[in-house]
Amino acid sequence: MTSDEHVDGNAIAGDLREFFGVEMTTRSGGCGGCGVVNVLAAVRVYRSGPGVVVRCPNCEQVLLVIVNRPGSIRVGIEMLRWLEVATER
Repeated sequence: MTSDEHVDGNAIAGDLREFFGVEMTTRSGGCGGCGVVNVLAAVRVYRSGPGVVVRCPNCEQVLLVIVNRPGSIRVGIEMLRWLEVATER
């Protein structure tokens, strides 16, 4: 069960950039629960626990869990079926 106290994916832009090394909020990903495709800026972010829970805005499946630890960031990839990052060719 989730509360209505969420923000959009822009709230995790810094953590994602630090982890992946590139801007990620404009990247697309597919939900492993309902199959909906969204950019990461459109996800729902819940920050009330010890980690950050990132949920699908359509079905509320947990896509990612982000935990900031001393000296590191841990990203648990839950129901994020795929994530697309463009490459230069």
